[in-house]
Amino acid sequence: MSCYKYWPKIEEIAEKLEEYGVDSLDDLSSLDTVSLNEITELLDEIEVIAHDEEIDFDSAKHILDNDRMNKALKLIRKFYLYMGVRLETQNAYDIINSDDPQAELDKFHFYERYEGLLKNESRLAKFNKDKTFVFVGSGPLPLTLILFRQKFGCKCIGIEIKEDVAELSRKVIDKLGLSDGIEILVGDENTLKDIDFDILMVAAFAEPKDRVFANVWETVDEKTPVLVRTYSGMRAILYAPLTDKVLRGFHKEIMLLPIGNTNNTSVLLRKVET
Repeated sequence: MSCYKYWPKIEEIAEKLEEYGVDSLDDLSSLDTVSLNEITELLDEIEVIAHDEEIDFDSAKHILDNDRMNKALKLIRKFYLYMGVRLETQNAYDIINSDDPQAELDKFHFYERYEGLLKNESRLAKFNKDKTFVFVGSGPLPLTLILFRQKFGCKCIGIEIKEDVAELSRKVIDKLGLSDGIEILVGDENTLKDIDFDILMVAAFAEPKDRVFANVWETVDEKTPVLVRTYSGMRAILYAPLTDKVLRGFHKEIMLLPIGNTNNTSVLLRKVET
């Protein structure tokens, strides 16, 4: 099916964002005063396009590589990133203030998507109670770490660059009674040099990617599983996919496409000596 049918819709969504006062690709603070329910509806409209399975990868490139679509796509991708952080932050506070924190976690907008991710990613490496799993870019709601701890019992370490975000995620973990198995460190990918670990994952939103993966390459050995999340096909309207240039020095061993409405493609990398 032709992707061209979505061109007007993508431009319409970008215009809606501009109507909210989003006139800079680096500042979406005008959205802070808009209700979460209202802008989540806009996110849902974007995901209808992203999840269209009838559009193949080659057809999707007609949108992703088109100059006319460039401005709209940049704005949509910034909005998607903003929404991820806002939804996680809101759910984190809901958990901390709840008498039933697990029930609040289960209500998270993307919870079922993460279960799909977990199903894929648990096929890429051997997670068990004897393994230490490190996640670079764990965010305010460290759901990846929570799920791997709950389902596989592995020791989990999150690395978060912002002190306040790290502290918020620690409170979430404590409220869920998981502090004995999940630790949050403040730092960037260079913090890996001070940690002993068996499995590494790099968040889809970890930036700047050139620096992150160059430093990861310097840290890991050829046997360490390095899991990454990226975007492919029409889902790449949500966030720019990882490029071969960024991943130079790594071999793509396995790539698993998203399950259902999950947004991320899961990839297993291994370091290659150059």
